[in-house]
Order: sequence, then structure tokens, then C-alpha cells
Amino acid sequence: MENEDKFGAAIERVQELGAEVESSAEATTGGDALAHIHAELHKWIDTVAGAVVNAGLGRVTLLHHNGKETSIASSELPYLLSRPAKFETD
Repeated sequence: MENEDKFGAAIERVQELGAEVESSAEATTGGDALAHIHAELHKWIDTVAGAVVNAGLGRVTLLHHNGKETSIASSELPYLLSRPAKFETD
């Protein structure tokens, strides 16, 4: 139940931010609508030709085959995509 409360609060927060700039938002949490979003995201991610991961800034920039860039601000994604540092030892 606690996770559902956090999820609902996150949805509400995002919708309120959109309302502040007079932009409506759609919230989808399941069913056919979420399945559609997953499918479209998979197709979109397949257009990625490269990425710049900057964990210090909390940002990932995706470079697409068509030359466009998509910048994503996230506290988790840069760390998910980063590889652990390797130090050479003698």
C-alpha cells in the first residue's frame, strides 16, 4: 500500500507541475495504454546510436541515428547505465 501511495503522489506532483505552465498531462498505470507506451519506448530506444552518461549532473543524453539528441534528467538512470570504475594495479 505504501508504494501505491508514493506512486500516486508522484503522478499528482508531475500533473501539478504541468498545470503550473498550463499544460495537461496524461497518467497511465496499466492496461492497454501502458502496454502501448512500453511498445513505443522499445521502438524508440532502438533508434539510439550512442549515449553520453554524466552521473555527476544526473543526466543522460541519447544520440539517435537521425542526428537528434534526447536529454534525460534522472537521479537513477546515469548510475544504471554507468560501468563501475576500474583501477589498474601493479
